[in-house]
Amino acid sequence: MKSFLHLHDQDDATIRALLCSAAAIERAPISDALKGRILGLVFLNPSLRTLASFQAGMAQLGGSSFVITPGQGTWALETRDGVVMDGAAAEHVREAVPVLCQYADALGVRCFAGGADLNLDLTEPVLSAFARHATKPLVNMESALDHPCQALADWKTMDDLDIPQSGRFVLSWAWHPKALPYAVPSAALSMAARRGMKVTVLRPEGYALPAAVMERAREQAARSGGCVRETSDRAAALDGAHVLYAKSWQAEAHYGRPESEAALRAPLRDWCVAESWFETARKDAVFMHCLPVRRNVKVKDEVLDGPRSRVIRQAGNRLHAQKAVLLHMLETQ
Repeated sequence: MKSFLHLHDQDDATIRALLCSAAAIERAPISDALKGRILGLVFLNPSLRTLASFQAGMAQLGGSSFVITPGQGTWALETRDGVVMDGAAAEHVREAVPVLCQYADALGVRCFAGGADLNLDLTEPVLSAFARHATKPLVNMESALDHPCQALADWKTMDDLDIPQSGRFVLSWAWHPKALPYAVPSAALSMAARRGMKVTVLRPEGYALPAAVMERAREQAARSGGCVRETSDRAAALDGAHVLYAKSWQAEAHYGRPESEAALRAPLRDWCVAESWFETARKDAVFMHCLPVRRNVKVKDEVLDGPRSRVIRQAGNRLHAQKAVLLHMLETQ
């Protein structure tokens, strides 16, 4: 595995090997497998779990890491080609990425969606720029439309919980005060479909995920024997569900126009996950969320602090899953 940009790019054997490695790493977390290796982490956007888990993971494998925060501790980065650099950016990825690749054995990049032009964001412009100029393995630490590290950790979490491969997975929209990007819902949807699950996207009218996101999920489901459907009927969506995975995302029709989008979401504050949502679900149904989460906005305390919540286990699995990715990329180099 040269790089880890998208989970859906990996074949079944690679995914199984990564999950097997992650489980083994959890049982025996400390080694010197990557002694002397260096991981460069480029964060164009904020992080808590991703930053901490990659640095901790690299240290537990005997390696080391450095962190670059363009525009804060280091020069602002330009990623577009052919532009006149007379603005805030003093450095271009054409020079910066090859230079960093001389200092590190692998790079990770976090680069959220621009949020102004959906068609542009669907092309993953910043991630693609890093990939074009990287001469070492590259890890997607969340991009405009994907979060493969989170998706791999979520898959492991469901394996840990013995949730059937063909179980019922509900990806539900939840209210948030801001219009959020599609990366995590897209990654979770594609992952559950690839796992072979019966997936339902539960969302209010006007909040259908982009066609490209749904098409990819259906392609993954077709490969695995799963299925994907959409509804705004909460009770029907959760009927017999094993997992409720909550996340917010913006309305495609208002992409890049937060003011008009805010008017659409204003009356939807009841889309805050409560225990009552689980009335038609299995008695042992679990709640998942990638974190951070706004309490009593996206999900009520009674769920987050109750027996259904698996958010801490999910976050812990980020460490094990990412260490597996690093080992598969670097151990045989």
